Amino acid sequence: MAQTPQAKHRKDYKQPSHTITDIELTFDLHDTATTVTAVSYVKQLGNETTLNLDGEGLKLEAVKVDGADWHEYTELDAGLEIRDLPAECELTIVTLINPEANTALEGLYKSGGAFCTQCEAEGFRRITYYLDRPDVLAKYTTTVIADKQQYPFLLSNGNRIEEGMTDNGRHWVKWQDPHPKPSYLFALVAGDFDVRRDEYQTQSGRKVALEIFVDKGNLDRANHAMVSLINAMKWDEERFDLEYDLDIYMVVAVDFFNMGAMENKGLNVFNSKYVLANNQTATDTDYLGIESVIGHEYFHNWTGNRVTCRDWFQLSLKEGLTVFRDQEFSSDLGSRAVNRINNVRIIRGPQFAEDASPMSHPIRPEQVIEMNNFYTVTVYEKGSEVIRMMHTLLGEEGFQKGMKLYFERHDGTAATCEDFVSAMEDASGIDLKQFRLWYSQSGTPTVTVSSDYDAQAKTYALTVEQVTEPTQDQKEKQPLHIPFDIELYEKDGKVIELQCNGKPVHHVLDVKEAKQTFVFENVAEQPIPSLLREFSAPVKLVYDYQDDELTFLMVHSRNEFARWDAGQMLLAKYIRSNVEQVQNGKAVELPEAVIDAFRGVLLSDELEPAFIAEMLSLPNHNEVSGWYKTVDVDAIATVLKAIKQQLADNLADEFGATYHTLKQTEYTIEHAAIGKRALRNVCLSYLALTDQGEALVKAQYDSANNMTDTMAAMSAANSAQLACRASIMEDYSNKWKHDGLVMDKWFILQGTNPASDALANIKATMNHEAFSLKNPNRTRSLVGSFFANNAVNFHAKSGEGYRFAGEILRELNSSNPQVASRLIDPLLKFRRYDEERQALIKKELETLKGLDNLANDLYEKVTKALEG
Repeated sequence: MAQTPQAKHRKDYKQPSHTITDIELTFDLHDTATTVTAVSYVKQLGNETTLNLDGEGLKLEAVKVDGADWHEYTELDAGLEIRDLPAECELTIVTLINPEANTALEGLYKSGGAFCTQCEAEGFRRITYYLDRPDVLAKYTTTVIADKQQYPFLLSNGNRIEEGMTDNGRHWVKWQDPHPKPSYLFALVAGDFDVRRDEYQTQSGRKVALEIFVDKGNLDRANHAMVSLINAMKWDEERFDLEYDLDIYMVVAVDFFNMGAMENKGLNVFNSKYVLANNQTATDTDYLGIESVIGHEYFHNWTGNRVTCRDWFQLSLKEGLTVFRDQEFSSDLGSRAVNRINNVRIIRGPQFAEDASPMSHPIRPEQVIEMNNFYTVTVYEKGSEVIRMMHTLLGEEGFQKGMKLYFERHDGTAATCEDFVSAMEDASGIDLKQFRLWYSQSGTPTVTVSSDYDAQAKTYALTVEQVTEPTQDQKEKQPLHIPFDIELYEKDGKVIELQCNGKPVHHVLDVKEAKQTFVFENVAEQPIPSLLREFSAPVKLVYDYQDDELTFLMVHSRNEFARWDAGQMLLAKYIRSNVEQVQNGKAVELPEAVIDAFRGVLLSDELEPAFIAEMLSLPNHNEVSGWYKTVDVDAIATVLKAIKQQLADNLADEFGATYHTLKQTEYTIEHAAIGKRALRNVCLSYLALTDQGEALVKAQYDSANNMTDTMAAMSAANSAQLACRASIMEDYSNKWKHDGLVMDKWFILQGTNPASDALANIKATMNHEAFSLKNPNRTRSLVGSFFANNAVNFHAKSGEGYRFAGEILRELNSSNPQVASRLIDPLLKFRRYDEERQALIKKELETLKGLDNLANDLYEKVTKALEG
């Protein structure tokens, strides 16, 4: 039986016994036998003369110290112990690795015909024996040797300093990165690509060469990524005064990649999904995703690379901050309201669900078994919300002062979350002592608000109570510092100035106690409150709004996010009441006043089309499931389907008129054009449920001149189960079966197909020529979408969905446990379902737990779920 994996704890952090100041790497690349020579300059930091290096799956060829063979070492299960080293020395280690056999896609592996690396979090130890931890920062010089004809491009971090030929048609290129970095930021790529080249002149006048490498034949799909990169470089200079620091910036798109992208210094390795786009292959959502992810990885150059993490428990230091920065980038370039809505949907859906699951953890976790399991919506997206709350409390000017102080103190070092908060505090003079609890406390606070208006005294009191329920990892919770953004309105829509003790007060209230009352003076009439504007904190809001108050806010709120939120709260009231109706055998009912409120939104002249599209989009099944302690899968699905049908029936004329008005002949990715397409295609999704649906959807598919409209037609046919679905799905497959990335959209529709025989179709689809379980993108698209976004079929009472999940997870456990770990999450929440479903899911989890070779990635999640 395999040894039980042991958890690592943040409190146990110790500085390394040694550091490595410089490393010279030489890669002699061959598919099945690559030789890696690592010459490290090692320095002892204390009195310890034994050096313990990390290593995994390596064949050790040689160990030398200061040029002489060294025999005082022992190979361990997960590393190399070297004894009796001098205080400073040159350590040479030669290892042999097999990139072609590396299906886990960590370390050095083959993606199609190219070599590439993925070293975050702990992949570098699959390349050579090393101090594979983020607080060891070294300067890297890398020489790559390979066959010139097969691998004409040899890339690594930093600047290209030398190149030449060797015997037998092989060539070499030497790269040098002048900035010290941890091993997780190392990158190497070797292959034959098409290259899109440009340049950028920084604010100080330096010219930076920009290169994007894509598979042969895909050059016309790299333009948007290049435009996005230039926009990101310009934006970071203008908004944060941060300039790029190398002579060259490279992006490589690879098809086999576990993550979205990787910020390796000067050589970003990207999942091709976030690089390749043209109007025939990519949707508007793809274009916006590319802009966001290109920006995200570029922004890491400062928030992640120049200042990195002391240890992996500090991951949110770089990721939460950089997600905040990429969200701001997208908001400044596009629609701030629409971007904010999409960010909040992630928090209220997947993140709140994670907070309520056995995997609940703070944004700075306290313990972990497998570091790859740190890459969560809590660390990233909730981490970003914590940064955003600091921005709200400090304001833009105070936040920028904090950023400058943070870089002054920590540039070139490995820092902690505490270092960042201290810089913000010291630069602004604002006390963030209580605020720090957001880093250490898990779970989602529920904020319950009650109001009291005294007409005689003309005072209005808001009482705010906060409670965070116990989570599996933490039983005791403390009150948090919650920035609570409000606005009060008179009946005519006029904003009431907030006053207290005769003085104006800020619209962001500092909620710090378990129960706190705020009294406002000179309030002439009973006001209508707009609460938690801009979603100023990642909390669940409870306030007893009346329908007329919510419809008022949908029309009169000055803040677009608050308008959308009021619409969502109105829908939520009737989704909840109708779930109860359905459970009691009654029909779904939506009042005329609610339908009229959404009619008013649809016909509004003052609202942007992109925003109207968001207003008309119902919360999805996963978000609604998060409202309940025990999830009634079928009742929720019935209600969501019926509400959409009722809106479609009652607003058919308005949807039809809007749909035809918004037709565009030319395709552009201007934000106004994207917004019009978004609203037109939301209208189509409703019209698909009416008598004219079949004809409209088929006509749009046949006439579409861009992938956005093509996919909107296919998606509408899929969700409405139209007769034309089969023919257009077949047509798309015939057209695109040669292109796996484009086929991913088709695989998602197969995975989310609401038909009762969906699972049988999915199993058949796994034999499609474009599908491979070895490719993370294909697997996530078909299998992942079924697990996570096809609730009725995945949770079928027969248990067939769970049994299928068990089979897939057992197979991926052996080939790519990182992907398996991301797919398993829907099973971990099994205690939220009825007893029958719980038993079926538990059986699959126990089967997984019983595997002799269960990977740490899965072991950690499975055991936590079963212990829950």
